[in-house]
Amino acid sequence: MKIVLTSGKRKTAIARATVRGGKGRIRINKIPVEITQPEMARMMIMEPLIMAKDLANKVDIDVVVSGGGVMAQAEAARTAIARGLVEWIGDEELKRVYLDYDRSLLVNDTRHKEPKKQGGRGARKRRQTSYR
Repeated sequence: MKIVLTSGKRKTAIARATVRGGKGRIRINKIPVEITQPEMARMMIMEPLIMAKDLANKVDIDVVVSGGGVMAQAEAARTAIARGLVEWIGDEELKRVYLDYDRSLLVNDTRHKEPKKQGGRGARKRRQTSYR
């Protein structure tokens, strides 16, 4: 039995996807993707499955996501799912469709929040100084 393990990252969220032959069941942290909340995150996770069309109905995907916020977890999960489908199917056409739609489906988004620095309220904001 063929099993494919892939991962996706966004900010501090890490998603690990296991793709195996099956009936098209997709679970995020053991919860079916159809009842995942919020709806915006669910739609984001479903994008690679919708683009794969009937190919996604031949595999079961289990995703374990940890770290980060809700949307970062959703983006990490969609990257892991898309990579898993491309590796499972081995189809260059599907890979090209994903890259044309959104590069972050197959490539991790490495952007992070810039750390806060001393002397101000945030990463860039500083206290004003007066010279007179």
